Amino acid sequence: MKRLSITVSAVALTVGLASPAMADRDSKDYGQATTAFGQATLTGFASLPAETFVPNSEPSGSAIGAGPFNGITGPFADQPVQGFSGAINRHDGSYDVLSDNGYGNKANSADFLLRVHRVKPDTKTGKVKVLGGFNLSDPYHKVPFPLTRTDRVLTGADFDVESIVRAYDGSYWLGDEFGPFLLHFSPTGKLLEAPISLDGVQAPENPYLNGAQPTTGSSKGFEGMVRGVDGRHLYPLLEGTVNGDTPGDLRFSEFDLKSGEYTGKRFTYRLESPSNAIGDAIAVDKNRFLVIERDGGQGADAKFKRIYLADTRDRDGDGAMDKTLVADLMNIANPKGLGGFGETFTFPFTTIEDVVLLDNRTLAVLNDNNFPFSSGRTPGKADNNEFITIKLSQSLKADKRALR
Repeated sequence: MKRLSITVSAVALTVGLASPAMADRDSKDYGQATTAFGQATLTGFASLPAETFVPNSEPSGSAIGAGPFNGITGPFADQPVQGFSGAINRHDGSYDVLSDNGYGNKANSADFLLRVHRVKPDTKTGKVKVLGGFNLSDPYHKVPFPLTRTDRVLTGADFDVESIVRAYDGSYWLGDEFGPFLLHFSPTGKLLEAPISLDGVQAPENPYLNGAQPTTGSSKGFEGMVRGVDGRHLYPLLEGTVNGDTPGDLRFSEFDLKSGEYTGKRFTYRLESPSNAIGDAIAVDKNRFLVIERDGGQGADAKFKRIYLADTRDRDGDGAMDKTLVADLMNIANPKGLGGFGETFTFPFTTIEDVVLLDNRTLAVLNDNNFPFSSGRTPGKADNNEFITIKLSQSLKADKRALR
C-alpha cells in the first residue's frame, strides 16, 4: 500500500489566542440573551488524507479482514493517523487530536494503539504537518483488570476513548465508552489513576458487569467531555440514554477534580430525535455549552448535523437544557469556494466528533473518518480527516476562560 507523507497540502486552519487569567469570574453572567443565529460561513478548510500513517510504527488492522474497504485493502504495516474523536487547541498553531478505539469495536482493535497526535497547519505553505504525538499507556498498573498487552501500552480492545480535555495543570482527562470511565493521563500519556466509573451506568463492554445487565448501549458512553471554565469541574456527556430515562435524554454529569468524585449534580441534554447522537461538547461559560448533535447518515443520507448552544439554566422549565441552533453543518455558506466546493458547503460525515472554540464567532470542527469504513464525502472512497473553521452569524459572548 502506498503511504502518503505525514505532511499534506491543505488550506490553513490556525488561530493564535492569548491565555486569559485564571481569576474566578463565576459571578459574571455571560450570554444574558441569545437570539436566533443565521447561516454560518466557511472560513477555513483542510484535509488529512485517509491513508496517512505513523512512520515506523507497529502493524495494525489484522482483525478487520482484507476488504477492500472503500478501495483500501487491509491489514496495514503501520498505525493509521485516524479517528479524530477529540481536539485541543494548543494556542501555538498546533492541535492535539485524539484517535478513538481504532476499527469500531473491542474485538477488531487489539492491535490499534491508543494515541494523541499533534497536528499543525502552516498558514504560509498551506500544508498540514503531523508533528508527532504519544501513545497512551499504564506503566504504573493503575488499571485493575487485564490489558491486551503485557507492556501495558493501551489498545482499542482496552478502552474506547472518545473525548479529551487538558486540565490547567497540563494533564489530560479522557472520556471512554467501554466503561464508561474517566481516564486521567500525564502530559506524556501515562495513566495516573485507576479508571473512574459513573454510578448507575455500565456499557456492555464494562469489565465489572459480572453477568449483570448493562444500563446503556454499546458505544454509548462518554462521547463528549467538557472542561468547566472554573478549571475545577469536568462535565462528561453520555452519547446514549441510560435505561429507565426518557428516550433521547442524555446525562450530563459534574465531576469535581479537587475531590476526585462526581458531585451528584447533573443536567439533561435532550436530543431532537432519540435516534440522534452527540459528537462533542465544549464550554462557552459556566452555564452554556456547545454540543454537536447528528444523525447516523453519511453522504446523500446525511440530513442532520448541527451544533447547538445548550444552556443549563432551563428557562422554559421542561427539565432539559435550553437549546439554540448556532450552526447547521449541512448548510454552511462558502462564498469564497474554499476547498474547491460550491457556494454551499456541507459536512456530510457519519461521525462529527470535534468542536473547538477559537474566538467568540469562530469554531473549528473535525470529523472522525472511521478509517477505512466511512465514505461520506465521496461514495466508495475512504473519508479523509477534514478540518474546517466556520464563522457564526453573531458573537457567543463567551467567558474568556473558555478560550484557554
